[in-house]
Amino acid sequence: MGRNTRKRRTPLATKAIAGAAALALGGGGLIWANFYASAHEEDPAQNRTRSAAAQVATIDCPDVGQRISGVPDRARGEVDGELATLDRQITDAYQRLATTRDAQARDGQFVRNSILGPLKDRRKVIIDRIQLEIDRAGGDADDGLDDLAECQGQPAEQPQTDDGGQDQDGQDGQDGGQDQDDNGNGAAGPVADDFIAIEDVEPNSRNSRNGLAADGDGGSTGTFTTDCGVNENNLFNSDNLIAAPGVDNGAHHTHDYVGNQDNDAFSSDEDLANADTSCQNQGDKSTYYWPVLRLQDGTEEFDAGEQGGGAEGNVGRILKPAQAELKFVGNKRGDVVAMPKFLRIITGDAKSFTNGDANANSSWSCTGFEDRQITDKYPLCPDGSQVVRTANFQSCWDGRNTDSANHRDHMAFVQEDGSCPDGFQAIPQLQVRLVYDIPTPVVENGQVKNPYAVDSFPEQLHKPVTDHNDFINVMDEDLMDQVVECINSGEDCQ
Repeated sequence: MGRNTRKRRTPLATKAIAGAAALALGGGGLIWANFYASAHEEDPAQNRTRSAAAQVATIDCPDVGQRISGVPDRARGEVDGELATLDRQITDAYQRLATTRDAQARDGQFVRNSILGPLKDRRKVIIDRIQLEIDRAGGDADDGLDDLAECQGQPAEQPQTDDGGQDQDGQDGQDGGQDQDDNGNGAAGPVADDFIAIEDVEPNSRNSRNGLAADGDGGSTGTFTTDCGVNENNLFNSDNLIAAPGVDNGAHHTHDYVGNQDNDAFSSDEDLANADTSCQNQGDKSTYYWPVLRLQDGTEEFDAGEQGGGAEGNVGRILKPAQAELKFVGNKRGDVVAMPKFLRIITGDAKSFTNGDANANSSWSCTGFEDRQITDKYPLCPDGSQVVRTANFQSCWDGRNTDSANHRDHMAFVQEDGSCPDGFQAIPQLQVRLVYDIPTPVVENGQVKNPYAVDSFPEQLHKPVTDHNDFINVMDEDLMDQVVECINSGEDCQ
């Protein structure tokens, strides 16, 4: 299914929008500073007790996008736009949460009455609009979407229970969570507990439900590696062409791009097909993108005051990978078939901190220790070792669709035995391995100095479990046929 060409906003207009947002937020990432300062008093005894409201570290909203299916094609664009509006509402509410700590300390019901209540009302309007758009296009909207309007407050470090772990009025109890001050760099996260020494990770114990490598000793054992660089062209933006087409700043965080050089929210399939590529093989115009990593060392990047960057809490120096390995592998049960052109795949979940880890996928490790993989912690690597970030994509395709309403249902992971679920067929599995030279953060007395972190939606607090990766296949047919032939014949090609 193709995308309609949409008129792009000019860079000047985009900058004006971002500048206005930064001004509204007070500029840069400073809104995150003194995250809990208003909850503490000078008296030592009082300093150990926080108000219930101040313990609400972030906002947890049901992910409407993951609950919708059966959206008619002609309603997809409108529904994607409404889902992006829901994301913006959460961002706005989180920014209000982060800038009203004094009021929260004085009034235990402030979060419920002034933030969560109005947010529910605004979300209900958009959810009703989504249902109407689906029905108007001939679909059958799920009436249960109305139940997804209400959001909860969540402490940063308290594990979620099935009911969200909150009390009935949407506030968290005084004993829940851990003192989650900002890390001194003007960002709400990461914190010390988000890091672990790689030596303390058990070998072969990756704590992710997904991301099985599809290849193995049997079946199709070949590989195809494509070299597309490490974003030497400095192509960055905070759009998301797959999840939020036609919406400026749909990701609320900045992406690295390699491969296709025409990547923004308004790129059509035709634009992608006609674009330049950073890949050495010019037949590969595919789009490969992921949220940037930043070193929170006080550096003001080009986006320090803009949407997706410092204005939304993504601060510090952007780190490019030292290596970006893009490899396609086979299936251990049999041959693979060609991917359709413009197939879209999202792996991982940018909202895993609040959504839970059902779709979490990317893993973290260190060179020399790659038998130790972890999903919900950043690794502290020893001297001479580099940070490694890995994503194994879904490699089972429904055989019909290049996308789906929630951008997941048309794809599936291989099962434990390597086979695809009923109705799906094996395609080449994309494996992305990113290697970074990063100074190891110092963790002392429960504080982390100069941490690195993945860019994230503001309310996701830069948690490592929110890492994700995106791909759009724009290989020409001859190259895709070569990929399939190499994999099915057991050759290693590039």
